[in-house]
Amino acid sequence: YINPTSITIITLSIIMGTIMTMSSSNWLMAWIGLELNMLAILPIISKPKTTRASEATIKYFLTQAIASAMMLLSSTTNAWQTGSWDILELKNKFSTTIMTLSLMMKMGAAPIHFWLPEVLQGTTLQTALLITTWQKLAPISLMYMISNNIQPALLMSAGILSMIVGGLGGINQTQLRKTMAYSSINNLGWTIMIMALSPNLAVMNIFIYMIMTTPIFLMMTSTSTKTLQNLTTTWTTSTATTLSIALLMLSTSGLPPFTGFLPKMLALNELITQKLTTLATLAIMTSLVSLLFYLRITYLIMV
Repeated sequence: YINPTSITIITLSIIMGTIMTMSSSNWLMAWIGLELNMLAILPIISKPKTTRASEATIKYFLTQAIASAMMLLSSTTNAWQTGSWDILELKNKFSTTIMTLSLMMKMGAAPIHFWLPEVLQGTTLQTALLITTWQKLAPISLMYMISNNIQPALLMSAGILSMIVGGLGGINQTQLRKTMAYSSINNLGWTIMIMALSPNLAVMNIFIYMIMTTPIFLMMTSTSTKTLQNLTTTWTTSTATTLSIALLMLSTSGLPPFTGFLPKMLALNELITQKLTTLATLAIMTSLVSLLFYLRITYLIMV
């Protein structure tokens, strides 16, 4: 149990940290916002008094701290080279690469994704929702700001890798929180890949993903569903909720005619317009892999 005053302070810190990062034009202010945000969420992750929760808190803290250190290294090197702390002045190639990697680590994109499924599995469903949605806003907005300076090859290879990891990682899961973590990695793959060509489309993609993920987690919380087995038993008690979860999962996978298909279609259209047909084909293939485990979940619910 956390008393109301602490909850208010923690909530305000999380909101403040994100808003600070998103609205700053200076690397130091952006870094302070991210640190405030990270320190505020740690007590929430460690709230369940279990060893898994403590482990998840430490894993989250260490990865975010390393990412923050990389961010400082990158912005300091850049300031040393250009004499400016301005976010839009990230001109140094080395700094840009390190900064991109640190932001990917903060979001949990492959190949630095290993902490995300473990942390989600170790904490409650509400906290998992917070980590997969709100906590991605600040790093995504920073990546959006510097997207013109990042080498497209870096973003595209990281994007494709995230899609592959997200698709293959989710296939073998019975724990819904881990499945949602891999789904998040897969979706981040799309966001990062298209960030190289159309940053606005990447922002739209992540927002649609958040709008679809939030009700899934909320419904899983209301029916206290944590595994696939739980889902098969909730069908008899709360049919409408379970059906909604199934449809939302299909939408997240990008199956037409659901909403989740729209950003994927626009992303593929952008890739084909830019004559990146091989990349578009790869993206479609990895999307099919992730669709497989969503269909399996839906099938288990329905049958």
